[in-house]
Amino acid sequence: MRFATWNVNSLKVRLPQVLQWLADTGVEVLCLQELKMDQDAFPLAEIEAAGYRAVWFGQKTYNGVAILAKAPLEMTDVVAGIPGYDDEQRRVITATVAGVRVICAYFVNGEAVDSPKYPYKLEWLSKLEGHVAAELARHPNLLLLGDYNIAPEDRDVYDPEGWHEQVLCSTPEREAFRRLIALGLSDSFRLFNQEDKQYSWWDYRQMMFRRNKGVRIDHILVSDALKARAQSCEIDKAPRKWERPSDHTPVVLTLAD
Repeated sequence: MRFATWNVNSLKVRLPQVLQWLADTGVEVLCLQELKMDQDAFPLAEIEAAGYRAVWFGQKTYNGVAILAKAPLEMTDVVAGIPGYDDEQRRVITATVAGVRVICAYFVNGEAVDSPKYPYKLEWLSKLEGHVAAELARHPNLLLLGDYNIAPEDRDVYDPEGWHEQVLCSTPEREAFRRLIALGLSDSFRLFNQEDKQYSWWDYRQMMFRRNKGVRIDHILVSDALKARAQSCEIDKAPRKWERPSDHTPVVLTLAD
């Protein structure tokens, strides 16, 4: 069974690509970030026509997350947002699919380490950590999927010196990532691929994708209870080559049934 994450950078713009990718791959569960649409604008009819069910937490212009599950899979115990955290930005949705607790998250970018948005990012990361810990206590079989806006190590960045202590690569952000790991999670991609220059996001400018100057910021963390079922985790670069692509590309984890 395959679980994927993809920041689509506007579902309105990228809906045809999402539908094409689902048709091509048949992925059973897909987590989407940056829907950039109101709750009422979500294209449920088109998603259902493609054979998928959906739960979503939308927000106009910015943010927004969704989980799609291939019918007849059902999603239960759905939670929108981070319980107990009053956050106007809609970044997290959680549901149980086929016995797996799925947390889909669009992590705060932070803009720059000297930006007023950076302390919010660190606060948000702390609140998410509490949410994940609580969910793990109830659901040992758990996946945390999303655009993390964190490159965990220097090898996850095309220019480590240029990115040193910049947003996405700063020490506090990387420490927050390690605290998530310490809860009892593993970076599923690194269970299988230890190579450098493996990225999931490339700036639109300066032919960065063609030159493979990117960062690996889209991740799927797998709980210790599920790790033995992990068979592969791959970055699918194909959609990044399509016309008008998202600047991110999907990451796909395969679990044994």
